[in-house]
Amino acid sequence: MNEQSSATTIRVFIALAPPDDAKEELERALRPAYDAYPRMRWNRIEDWHITLAFLGEIPAASVPPLRAPLAELAATRRPVELALQGSGHFDERVLWSGIGGDVDGLRLLAADVRALVRRCAIPFEDRPLRPHLTLARARRGDRSSVLTAAAGLADFTGRPWHSERLHLVGSNIGRGPGPIHYRDLASWPFDGP
Repeated sequence: MNEQSSATTIRVFIALAPPDDAKEELERALRPAYDAYPRMRWNRIEDWHITLAFLGEIPAASVPPLRAPLAELAATRRPVELALQGSGHFDERVLWSGIGGDVDGLRLLAADVRALVRRCAIPFEDRPLRPHLTLARARRGDRSSVLTAAAGLADFTGRPWHSERLHLVGSNIGRGPGPIHYRDLASWPFDGP
């Protein structure tokens, strides 16, 4: 938390992260797109996540009170079985991988996480959940790359995996030039019966 103590605000979200082997499987399927569209802004594989609640820029002092309730929630929940599946785009600008498996369980988890955030009195824009994993963004004037890359991944189906941990994540968006980087502020295992 030392990094945060000097900042007055921090950009935060709560998410799940696929295991490394599931991400590597998708990365292999993406290799032709990486080669064909090097100008796209590809997200780093270590930053791939499934957002449950995006809190945005919040006061750094709001983060510590989230820790205990999120730990309690994770301790009572069983892992959700998911898979990376298919692909699509948002507004021809953002390439994503879809999420298959227990999507109803994922939606229930997201609803519980969002209710917890509201109980902690942290205002956030409660957008409808669209389960996905963001892969890349098109540069200006290069939207056809996203459409073609999405079509190339449409039939992708990754192996099933269980969510292992609930992650509270901070990002450096808006903190200067360079690529977006995410870091765990904390994470908790799913230990429910």
